[in-house]
Parts: sequence; C-alpha cells; structure tokens
Amino acid sequence: MANDYYGTLSVANDATPEEIKRAYRKLARELHPDVNPDPATQDRFKDVTAAYEVLSDPEKRQMYDLGGDPRGGGGGPGAGFGQGFGFGDIMDAFFGTQSRGPRPRANRGKDALIRMQVTLAEATFGSTRELTVDTAIACTVCAGAGTAEGTSVVTCTMCQGRGEVQSVQRSFLGQVMTARPCPQCQGFGTLIPHPCPECAGEGRVRTRRTITVKIPPGVDTGTRIQLTGEGEVGQGGGPSGDLYLEIVEAAHEVFTRQGDDLHCTVSLPMTAAALGTTIVLESLDGTESIDLRAGTQSGYVHTLRQKGVAHLRGSGRGDLHVHIDVVTPTKLDERQTALLRELATLRDEERPAGAVQTASNNNGGLFSRLKDAFNS
Repeated sequence: MANDYYGTLSVANDATPEEIKRAYRKLARELHPDVNPDPATQDRFKDVTAAYEVLSDPEKRQMYDLGGDPRGGGGGPGAGFGQGFGFGDIMDAFFGTQSRGPRPRANRGKDALIRMQVTLAEATFGSTRELTVDTAIACTVCAGAGTAEGTSVVTCTMCQGRGEVQSVQRSFLGQVMTARPCPQCQGFGTLIPHPCPECAGEGRVRTRRTITVKIPPGVDTGTRIQLTGEGEVGQGGGPSGDLYLEIVEAAHEVFTRQGDDLHCTVSLPMTAAALGTTIVLESLDGTESIDLRAGTQSGYVHTLRQKGVAHLRGSGRGDLHVHIDVVTPTKLDERQTALLRELATLRDEERPAGAVQTASNNNGGLFSRLKDAFNS
C-alpha cells in the first residue's frame, strides 16, 4: 500500500480507537499550522490528518486493512483534509469536544415548602389533616405530552434533532467550532407544531387539590415532613417533586414545652400549702388528681411521668412537671389578722429573725431550685 497510516500515527495495526485518537491528538498539538508554521511540518500535519480520517472510521479502516485505499488514491499524502472528514472531526480529536445532544422535554417538578400550624395536642398524639394546595398537575387533555389530540412532536428542521447548532469562528488558534442551543427548538431537538389548547404545550396545568397529611406524634416547631411526589408535576409529563411541611406549634394557654417535657404552674393558697390538699389538673390525657402533703413549699415540683409529648424518634413520652406557687394573702380583714397573729404566737413566730440558708442545707430554697432546673 502506498500509505502506511498506522506508521504515520505511530500505532500498532491492532490499536484501539481510543489509542488512535490519543496518538492523533498528540501529533496534532505538535504539528498544527498555528503552532508550527514550517511548510514541511504542514505537510506532515496533512499526512497525520489523512491517516486519522481513515483509521478513525470503522468502515474506512476495514477497507484499508483489506488492501484498499478508502481515500480513493486521489488525495495522497498531500491532499487536504479529504472528503467526508469535516472540521468538527478534527476539533473533536484535537480538543476532545463532544456534542451535548438535545435536552429532554420531560423534567422533574420543583419541590414545595408549606408551613403548617399544629396544636400541642396534635404534636403530642399526632393527627391527620386535610391540606389544600395550589400546584401544577399533569394536563388531563394531553396526558403531559403537550401536543393537541391526534398530533405529535416533529424533528426540528434547523438542527435536525441535535438540539444545537454549530458555528465556526476564527481565533488565535485558528478556526474554532462552537455549539449553542438551537434557537428554533430551544435545544429540545423537536417542535410542537400543534400545542395542546389546555396547557399550551407545557404538559401541565395549575389547580387546587386536597391531600391527606399524617402528622406523627412528637413533632415540634421546625420539624419537616417530606411527602414524596406531592410537589409540582414536571414539564412535559416529568416526575413530580416533593412537598415539605414545616411544623409550627401554636402556644398553649396552660402548658409550656421544653423538649418533650411539659411544664405548668399551679397557684396554691398559703393555708392549703400548710395543711396539705388535693388539686385537680386538666392534662392533655384528661383529669389528674395530685395529692400535696402538708407543708408544701413554694417552688415544689410534682412530676407526672409519661404525661408529656411523645418522642418523635423512639417510644415513650416526656414528663409533665407541675410547679407549685404558694400565694401569701395581701388583704386581710380584722378577724383574719387576729387569727394569724394568734397562730404566730402559738408558733413563737411573732418576731422571726429569718435564717440564711447555706448551699448544703438549702433543700427547698432558691439556689436549690436553680440547681435542680439546670440538672433537669
């Protein structure tokens, strides 16, 4: 054979297409006229290009391996780029560019976020709610295709379905090929000549729909619940996004929440605290009776186990802490004043000096309550 294409590219006869491409790119970087303008080098570059034209095409390479010359013998080593070997092939080998192809019409829909307010009882025990959302759904007329009844998409005549058009520009490296989305089909590679009259070719319409939402026990402000596939339907019949519910817990008139524990304060008359009593408290679970011993002090905390909020992750519930506030009377009539003075006399407390409690014996004082609060 007149031309040794394998020898020109310095590759073996059984070289893989990737090895041939890699060898050509290496030689092209060294011999390209913009890099080395020497006339002898330009001839060498044409030889390398001709060899790559044959060996990079499976049909031409097979013909060459069987003894034929797919270039027809008319070009020879000095012939330019040869017929059938476009500038795009050279740029692809030299720069490693690849066509992006048409972009799909079907795309995943967007996710949506909705804030939902729940009561303390709903957060504690969980609930089921009906939620109305304004979102995009698949067009029922065209089933998401975007085309009118009896029609379909057609291949774009400008880009021939590739989704992009190419142009050649001159730069300091020579001619450079660039690709951009086709302006006629916006990169889809297809056109909708007859759009669906309901969705105008988008494949989806906006509407209001009602969905059932299950709120698990233990949610708190900031908790997010993911509803898979309940977001917007994508364009062109694409899959739906997800809907996220962000929980906002409304304030309760009696109980305050700290983690999964609940706290409340019960005011108790001084006489009831001194004599002992039973108080009735309406908890989230119903009526609770709490027995307080005689001599109950202000700041005493009575704990009802497993009467708090359910644990979101795991079993069980938090506790309900009932804080006792002993109220000292401020308005006394003569009879009440006399009785209290008599009591003070009986208890030898007419002129008490008061006693400062130390950290070691301050079991029921302020510092102890602060310590207990931090420990809890």
